[in-house]
Amino acid sequence: MKLGLQLGYWGAGPPSNAAELVAAAEESGFDAVFAAEAWGSDAFTPLAWWGSATQRVRLGTSVVQMSARTPAACAMHALTLDHLSGGRFVLGLGVSGPQVVEGWYGRPFAKPLARTREYISILRQVMAREAPVTNDGPHYPLPYRGPGALGLGKPLKPITHPLRADLPIWLGAEGPKNVALTSEIADGWLAIYYAPRLAGMYDEWLSEGFAKSGRSRENFEVAATCQVVVTDDPVSVRAMLKPFVALYIGGMGAPGMNFHAEVFTRMGYGEVVQDIGRLFQSGRKDEAAQVVPDELVAEITIVGTAEHVREEVGRWGKAGVTMLLVGCRDVASIKAVAEACQ
Repeated sequence: MKLGLQLGYWGAGPPSNAAELVAAAEESGFDAVFAAEAWGSDAFTPLAWWGSATQRVRLGTSVVQMSARTPAACAMHALTLDHLSGGRFVLGLGVSGPQVVEGWYGRPFAKPLARTREYISILRQVMAREAPVTNDGPHYPLPYRGPGALGLGKPLKPITHPLRADLPIWLGAEGPKNVALTSEIADGWLAIYYAPRLAGMYDEWLSEGFAKSGRSRENFEVAATCQVVVTDDPVSVRAMLKPFVALYIGGMGAPGMNFHAEVFTRMGYGEVVQDIGRLFQSGRKDEAAQVVPDELVAEITIVGTAEHVREEVGRWGKAGVTMLLVGCRDVASIKAVAEACQ
């Protein structure tokens, strides 16, 4: 099982010990370090800054939001970081949600699957650098010929030669259609909430995409976000994790279109999801956290003794996961997780 350190996105300011964590992850044998973004810090800059002190770990985004940048701009970030890191960059993308896309970026959220397909097609063209980049689709037309255009747009190839035409592109996906699209056109799946119990359902979604593209699962990566904590007091740790679960179920999505909440509904927690959403949206966040069942937290995390963690990591691997994205916040936790997962 590979391990990835999830640095996430910043709160009010940058974390004070991020450089220390990144160094510890590389020293402890982690495969990768990831950064994320919401509506504050971006995901590329921290990787360039803290990743410059590393030699081996892959540097990935999980995820950058597609609406934040045009496909060509995103490709420029990716090829630049790939060169600077010596071919260690992984581009993780996601569509985000309507609250962020329309409220923060001022872009329409409609047709997320079609937009994703066009976006990746342009990225692949840039990385291949075989011809000037064009796109006839309605979402990212190149050259642009729409309202306000001067009609002077010219298809271009990147000035900088990408280091790799096959730079890995992973997608953050939660629903069945989006996961199937991921296995059809991407190189990996970033699963924000994964439950090994539902591996058969995930396999059906992934197999649909593989069948459409004719691609194999052999080199396809499944990176699942999973809090891994080595402890003799799992009950207390799970209680500490509940507010974060409640936040994503009740607060990280629009009413009626919360993709995170839909994930847990598919797990069989529909009534609980409704209760958490109602409490969270009425400002009763502490009560919302208390409603989160212990068994729900246990399904999406690995918390317990080193022996328990080792057994669970094996179970997640058998369920199809190739990498666990863990959110360790101190060096001791990084070392404990690395030792337990060996």
